[in-house]
Amino acid sequence: METLYDRAFACMEVTVHGLEGLVPAPRLVDTKQGRVYRYEQRSVKQALLQKLARLVSTLRASRLLLHRGFVQEVGTHERVLDEILEDVHFLVVGLESPTDLHTEFLSYFYEEEFDADTARESTQKRGMVSRKRIRAHFGRTISDIPASGFNPSDLTEDLRSVDKANSGYVHSASPHLMEMYFGDPPEFQMNGMLGTPREREHREQFWNYVYRAICAFALVVRAFGDPIGSDKIGAFVARFERSKPYTA
Repeated sequence: METLYDRAFACMEVTVHGLEGLVPAPRLVDTKQGRVYRYEQRSVKQALLQKLARLVSTLRASRLLLHRGFVQEVGTHERVLDEILEDVHFLVVGLESPTDLHTEFLSYFYEEEFDADTARESTQKRGMVSRKRIRAHFGRTISDIPASGFNPSDLTEDLRSVDKANSGYVHSASPHLMEMYFGDPPEFQMNGMLGTPREREHREQFWNYVYRAICAFALVVRAFGDPIGSDKIGAFVARFERSKPYTA
């Protein structure tokens, strides 16, 4: 599996660099924090490109943490990955059928963090489109597909449930933190949890996140209008599906 993960990440990274050539490149601009790179057009495609880059980076970071058994931290990454994947699907829909919600999302996404010379002087308060609204839009879009069989309310609730399960890792809720307490005598394990049931569970989940990421890449490449690239990733998706080591 490790070799296949290497190939999956390499495939995704090459795809990001390939898609970079299909949108106007970022330019150095002056901001309150100095000269930085920014996408001046602030387009949907440029937003998708940034989301994909972060997707690959977070997957690689999660893999490193798993190798050391830091599953609490992997749980926080899973929450990040879930949101990125939701955003990718939401933005792909925005390419084909843009709505006011997509416009609002992009305005917040591209907004600068500070509007003054220092963070203390800044009056900027970044808004955001709520997860609830994004998931509701996603649920309606999926349910509109002929023969999808999805109930939008059920799908939205499923996404919310997954998010809620991982939010305990992000916010350090007691039930999640107590997963670190075990042993003989029992004590808090602060140097990783290799060989534990939680580690095995997150390793299984990691395969699912890599698979979902590859599928998201295939979706974006197709939305960018690259049929050749879409076929290549589609073939890799099929190959990756056959590698699933777990039946649960």
